[in-house]
Amino acid sequence: MHRVLVIEDDRSVAEYLRQGLSECGYAVDVARDGVSGRAMALSDDHALVLLDSMLPGIDGLEVLHAIRAKGRQPVLMLTARDRLDDKVQGLKAGADDYLVKPFAFSELQARIEALIRRGQASFQEQTVSHLADLTLDLAAHKVLRGGQRIDLSSKEFQLLALLMRRKGQVLTRTTLAERVWNIHFDSDTNMVEVAVRRLRAKVDDPYRLKLIHTVRGVGYILEDRHAHDRKL
Repeated sequence: MHRVLVIEDDRSVAEYLRQGLSECGYAVDVARDGVSGRAMALSDDHALVLLDSMLPGIDGLEVLHAIRAKGRQPVLMLTARDRLDDKVQGLKAGADDYLVKPFAFSELQARIEALIRRGQASFQEQTVSHLADLTLDLAAHKVLRGGQRIDLSSKEFQLLALLMRRKGQVLTRTTLAERVWNIHFDSDTNMVEVAVRRLRAKVDDPYRLKLIHTVRGVGYILEDRHAHDRKL
């Protein structure tokens, strides 16, 4: 199930989008202002962001700049503005597509599906990913650390692949559970913690440089925290 973030301050429009997308099989998160929308976009893993251009707090373009500085998830901007320069401004800022209100839901659905397919294809083309001395090869289903092969279970590999895909971004426990195990889990369970602990035992514990980090109360992030120091 793909998760979509709707950042829209109009309550009726937000509810219309939430209901319609839910009926199409998407999991939908909703933010009604720019500040909370930016925080949700940067702290979770969404297949796509629907972003209104005019928002309270901070506007859509500012939210878009923050998303582009941190990640690569597709962004479809929704706006009541139909002037050409507004569209150009949004696209130059990094929006993947632009839809003017009012719109037919069938057109919105088609554009969402196209953007998600494009995003998946882009990642699949990058079959080999690197971080420090860690290498993950999707096509060969192989993981190397310092040139040494690491044997992972299927779920461990999926978990590491998701962390690698979103390296530098914090992924919540809920996101990891949904994307790796395809379930919505009770917040009291420690399933994700146990899985991360086992992954760390293989990928991190034998090595001096640690790459999997806990963000207390939020989730986990895969990053090389010493990369900046080495550049100095």
